[in-house]
Amino acid sequence: MDTSVIATRQSPQSVMMTITAVPVELNDAVFVFGRVRPGLLKIANRILRDPGEAEDVIQEAWLRWQGMDRTVVADPGALLRTTTVRLAINVLQSARRRRESSATPWLPESTDTGMTPEALAERQDSVEHAVLLLLQTLTPNQRAAYVLREAFGYSYDQIGALLHLSVGNARQQVSRAQDRLNNRRHRQHVDAATHRRLVQAIFTAARTGDFGRLEHVLTGHDAPYSGKGTTAPDGAASYRATA
Repeated sequence: MDTSVIATRQSPQSVMMTITAVPVELNDAVFVFGRVRPGLLKIANRILRDPGEAEDVIQEAWLRWQGMDRTVVADPGALLRTTTVRLAINVLQSARRRRESSATPWLPESTDTGMTPEALAERQDSVEHAVLLLLQTLTPNQRAAYVLREAFGYSYDQIGALLHLSVGNARQQVSRAQDRLNNRRHRQHVDAATHRRLVQAIFTAARTGDFGRLEHVLTGHDAPYSGKGTTAPDGAASYRATA
């Protein structure tokens, strides 16, 4: 007979205490988090301006709260607010690093009409090259999601609605687009008229805020654009402010 098993076996009373203690402690954690969660979500939304990313931050904050030693926390609300702010800022910084390290030379930071002809020509060439790479490398949905998200700050909710995708699928389209651009293994023929049309739509959106034309081109409509532009999304407004 294995006496070590007998020695470590608990009495029925101690087993019941162990079983009931954990849910009670977890229930306390759930109660505290649930009480401050609406405020945490407002903080995350205010920083990220993306409901999906804000929800991700709140989920991460909950996981951290669940895994920490809560007995030493004097002010749970303050700690959770600080945690949420730091997580949201990390998400912003990560997104910025992804854009800066993107394999695609991207849009101009301004549309300064006082630029020299040489500088304007260089900018035009840079964007044309970027668009060519997008057309050669990405599927239509990947291309649309990537341009709208990375260049014009559309939220995943907006991209999903435009492309008839779920929010999660919209996120995947952007992620897969970045992977393809990094690898550059998928090359396909590019029609010159399609290339020219997308370049013009991107410049029009950046200069005038007419996102209707850009959405029209990215979603693959063959009919001529009617000229009824959509209002700019929140993320794009900040881009045009620098233009």
